[in-house]
Amino acid sequence: MRAILLILSMALGATLGAAPQGVLLTPGMVIDHSITVKPGTYRLPSASLDAPALVIRGAGITVDLTGVTIEGGEPYADPDGYTGNGLLIDGASTVTIRGGAVRGYKVGIRARQSPKLHVTGVDASYNYKQHLWSGIEHESLLDWMSYHQNDKDEWLRYGAAIYVTDCDDCEFDNNTAVQGENGLLLTRSTGARIWNNTFSWNSALGLGLYRVSYGEIHHNRLDWDVRGYSDGFYFRGQDSSAILIYEQSNHNHFQDNSATHGGDGVFLWAGQSTMDTGQGGVNDNLFIDNDFSHAVANGIEATFSRNAFVSNRVDDCWHGVWGGYSYDSVFVDNSFKGNIEGIAIEHGQNNRILNNRFSGGDVGIRLWANLTQDPSWGYAKNRDTKSHGYEIVGNSFDGVKQDLQILRTDDVRLSRHDDFKLDFPHALMPNLPEFMDAKLPANARRGRSTIIVDEWGPYDYKSPKLRPVGKPSDRPLKLRVLGPEGQWRLKSIRGGTTDAKSGVIAPWPAAASEIIVTPANRANQPTDLEITLEYVGGEVVSPRGEKTAAGQPYTFTYTLFEPVPAWSVTAWTFDEAADPIAHPEAFLSRLKTTPAKSFSAPRLDWTSGGTFIDGLPRDRVALTADGDVNLTTSVIMDVISDDGIKVWVDGTLMVDRWSVHESELDHVALARGKHHIRIEYFEHTGWQELSVRFRRE
Repeated sequence: MRAILLILSMALGATLGAAPQGVLLTPGMVIDHSITVKPGTYRLPSASLDAPALVIRGAGITVDLTGVTIEGGEPYADPDGYTGNGLLIDGASTVTIRGGAVRGYKVGIRARQSPKLHVTGVDASYNYKQHLWSGIEHESLLDWMSYHQNDKDEWLRYGAAIYVTDCDDCEFDNNTAVQGENGLLLTRSTGARIWNNTFSWNSALGLGLYRVSYGEIHHNRLDWDVRGYSDGFYFRGQDSSAILIYEQSNHNHFQDNSATHGGDGVFLWAGQSTMDTGQGGVNDNLFIDNDFSHAVANGIEATFSRNAFVSNRVDDCWHGVWGGYSYDSVFVDNSFKGNIEGIAIEHGQNNRILNNRFSGGDVGIRLWANLTQDPSWGYAKNRDTKSHGYEIVGNSFDGVKQDLQILRTDDVRLSRHDDFKLDFPHALMPNLPEFMDAKLPANARRGRSTIIVDEWGPYDYKSPKLRPVGKPSDRPLKLRVLGPEGQWRLKSIRGGTTDAKSGVIAPWPAAASEIIVTPANRANQPTDLEITLEYVGGEVVSPRGEKTAAGQPYTFTYTLFEPVPAWSVTAWTFDEAADPIAHPEAFLSRLKTTPAKSFSAPRLDWTSGGTFIDGLPRDRVALTADGDVNLTTSVIMDVISDDGIKVWVDGTLMVDRWSVHESELDHVALARGKHHIRIEYFEHTGWQELSVRFRRE
């Protein structure tokens, strides 16, 4: 009887149209009609962007990925090794991608020439990102981004969770992309709607727009998209930004977004064509009620363009606004608190600064023109670049050291009375109930001091971490215990001592727990410190997305490995007659003369735009460095150079990059045992970088 009932139920199910089990995904699959994918995890590798794991072509297609994870590479591997493209929407129209997760690729989702694309509810986190080489004490020039050109999709070299080209009237909502390099990059598209997304904790950009116009961007979380920062040491940003708007992106409307703790909050740049001709710009964009606070460099950088900024919050930045060469722009009813300079504009024309509130900081409003400009510069040759025509009305200043600083600027109207009218270039976006509140809550972690960038990007406090309070070379070494609320205990320590046994990680904003460690200090011996703690508390989510349930133990480690106890350094200056490239024999003869300086260095680690060895000039400096190592395990030696370098190990030349070049990276494998290392290096002109580091294999 049970068999008969089972047969009848199966037959009735088929007759009544029982829910399908879903389609199985296969590598290289081309989808040309609507499907629901069977839930599960699919490992679909992609060797290159030209060989995507999946392709969608056609019109009116919906692909439902609910409950699906598509993986390109190992889920918890180093993300700089991820390759290829997970999902390509190619020459399609009216395609919807719904739900699921796409991870482990250079580009998670890519679309081209596919109008009316809709991506909704997709998690595109944990895709490609670079290994970063900037340290606690100073940055590495290797980490600087360059987004200047993208007409041929040059931005693809940096990877992205979602990358879209030539897709008009597209929509992106309720998507997530964290712990990658870039969130959503959109190119040559009009009429985009971007709302309710979380593109945070990325190491370059949350949202990037290139030749994108008439878009609506609202209620997005774009926080902690940053690199190039170490609190108390340097704040460079390295062209990271929560929002990047480039090259003729006009008439876009940004409202109610949270874009805090970025390299910049929003960075608008007119593009190279404007620099060359003076024409165009990134114009007529409207920013209303966004939070651009705690940017490493500028809360708002809007240069060579015409835009409107209304009722935004801009706290705790280097500059609240950097508006060089901006014109016909308006800044109305914004709040600037604790910035070094509130609004700074060089060579601006006919800008209106109205009814803003400035509190704290060095300067409220700074306007000026430089004495000279490059006479060959196309922009200055084709446009008026005098500083003039300002209306500064109705602003308030509280606790600012200098309210106004105006230099070489004409035709400035100043008044404290609110007597202006402003016609907005766009209608305001209604605050519909479906929109999430993207702003940081009142008790959220805030401030540039909370930004921590390690070798893989911004730290998100979702997993425990040990971080030096000052320099790693400080003795004794003080380590701060960061992470989610919970308890920790000392599990092991090698190569040093500590009295710390246990402690707690208290909720923000309580002071972090600290550990004092004394690395072993034996004469002529390397530093090889490893301290491991065990944490028990809330759920842990690692920077690669691996989860440890609340209440389960989680171990985390800090290491300090310097196998060369000291380098013997000898330095010379040289002139054009002894140039190392043009006159190598004369250069070698120079190295046989009495050196300008000889000294012992605990490490080789210099980056500078000026003098890098005290007492010597910034340019045309050469040095040799010798060091001995005694390794108990195999090691990789990483060498960064700008300019020329040669590296010998036990008399064998291992690196030969003897040229004038920007910062480049080389690797040398060292086997266990004793080795002698010799380095020859020269700095020609401009920026300089020499860094030699070691890591265990």
